[in-house]
Formats: sequence, structure tokens, C-alpha cells
Amino acid sequence: MSDWTEYLKFMAAVFSVTNPFGVVPVFITLTAGYSRQERKSTARRTSLAFACVMIVILLAGDPLLGFFGITVSSFKAAGGIIILLMAISMVHAKVSRVKQTTEEAEDAADKASIAIVPLCTPLLAGPGAMSTVIVYSHQGTSATHYLVLGGGILVVSVSIWLCLVSAPYIAKLLGRTGMNVVMRIMGLVLAAIGVEFIAQGFMEMIGTGL
Repeated sequence: MSDWTEYLKFMAAVFSVTNPFGVVPVFITLTAGYSRQERKSTARRTSLAFACVMIVILLAGDPLLGFFGITVSSFKAAGGIIILLMAISMVHAKVSRVKQTTEEAEDAADKASIAIVPLCTPLLAGPGAMSTVIVYSHQGTSATHYLVLGGGILVVSVSIWLCLVSAPYIAKLLGRTGMNVVMRIMGLVLAAIGVEFIAQGFMEMIGTGL
């Protein structure tokens, strides 16, 4: 990528698609009855799991596409559609079924450990976040490019940890209406990113004759 604004755009995209503020009500519900220390431990494990999953996707995304014979342009268009669907749900202040189905939400209540499933996957490190990381990873090939993207993932991971650790305070401060407003704003940002991915993907496919 040509300048630092693209990397800042990458971090904004990953943060918007993960939407840690939207996970706050789910986190509070699933950790009901937990002690303060147990909540902190769950938040830490969730953020670490998110960083690990995203770093693996960053490094393995290109070989994975090559293995299945998928072009970057077609994946970019498909990823943009997924992101756009998620954005539409966020504008309506709802958790997209692309992230989590009703059955998965009900099953989560019965799990002893919720840090990996469903908090990390699929709520945070879902299809939208994975698509975003893979698309941006193809915009450069240098080691510096991957290191900066990895650093951006770590920054988002820390922000997730801060949101989850502060979940009770955020919920009390913003209230349900406030969190819905934040979700809608992120949804608008995400919709713009999704449309851009779709447009770029189709333009690249037309340019290469696919």
C-alpha cells in the first residue's frame, strides 16, 4: 500500500467489522455470575484468541486462495458482499446472522468457556474480519507491509480487550440507545468499505477479462 492512510483505513475497517461495542451486551449476558477476575480473564483470552486467529489468516490467506484457485478480485467482491450484509444489519442495530445464528447464540449459553466460541469466533473474528484482512494483505508483498498489518491487528486486539474489560461501565454509560447509535455509525463506515471492495473486485475482474 502506498501510504499510511491505507493502513489507518485497514485498522478502521477491522475495528468496524469486529464491532467490539456490539459484543458488549453479549459479553455481559454470557458472563453473568462471573467474578470480576473471571470477566478480566475471559476478556484477555478473547482478545488473545482474536489476535492469533487474525495473524494466521494474514499469513495463510494467500496460500489458501491459491489452493482453491480463487482470484483476489473475485474474493474481494465476495468479501465486500459479506461486509455489506453485515453493515446493513448493523445500521438496523442488529447482530448479523453472518456472524452468529440464533442456534449458535442459544448454544453459547451452555458452554463453560466462551472466550474462543462464540466471543472470538464467530462474533469478533468472523467472515467479515477474515475477508478484510485477506483483501488488505494482497495490497503489498514486503515484510514491512505484513508487519504493519500485524501491528494493526494487535492494536484492534487491545481495543477489544479494553472494551470487554470495561463492558459494565460502557453499558452503563452509553445505555442500549447509545450502543445502538455507535453500532449504526460503524455500520455506515462498514457499508462504504464493503461497496468499495465490491467495486474494486468487479473492476479488476473486468480489467483482466474474468
